[in-house]
Amino acid sequence: MEGVNCKISILLAAMRNYLNGHSLVERVGSRPLFHVVRVNFGGERLSKVETQVENLMAEILQGTDYELVDVEYVKERDWYLRVFVDKAGGIDLDDCQTLSEQLSAKLDAADIIGGSYILEVSSPGIDRILKKDKDFVREAGKVVDVTLYAPLDGKKLYVGELEGRDEKFLNLKDVAPLPREKIAQVRLHIDF
Repeated sequence: MEGVNCKISILLAAMRNYLNGHSLVERVGSRPLFHVVRVNFGGERLSKVETQVENLMAEILQGTDYELVDVEYVKERDWYLRVFVDKAGGIDLDDCQTLSEQLSAKLDAADIIGGSYILEVSSPGIDRILKKDKDFVREAGKVVDVTLYAPLDGKKLYVGELEGRDEKFLNLKDVAPLPREKIAQVRLHIDF
């Protein structure tokens, strides 16, 4: 088990009468909340699956106060379909469960993916990754960690107050503009 602030809510899954193969995992602290369901997988292209899942989530979230933050379809030990959702005030385990069940039903009906994979519906966590333009607008003025693909001026990690970004550069307070094509990831900074 990773981290000091981690607990597994196995009893909660039993109490909610989940079907075979369903489990709940609740992570606390800096880790997001998860509702995990084992479903099927195939070898489709990642971007195609992610786009189709984004479209399904748009249908599910229409008229709600939820925001689709990101979709990832990645191969680790197993294949994972990760859907990150948020709302004002944050989401809880019940939100993750409800959205996971709705998405699982739509995935089964649409038959987008064949084979075995793990579906995770989660909050983006307090150290969320910034990807979309609206993320950078919303988080302007906050401290971020910027990881580069390769060192620039001898550094691969920059930490600073986010001032904004344009088509070519990411701007941090008191840091020379960072070329966007050199940026691997921008994440909210956490002080420990």
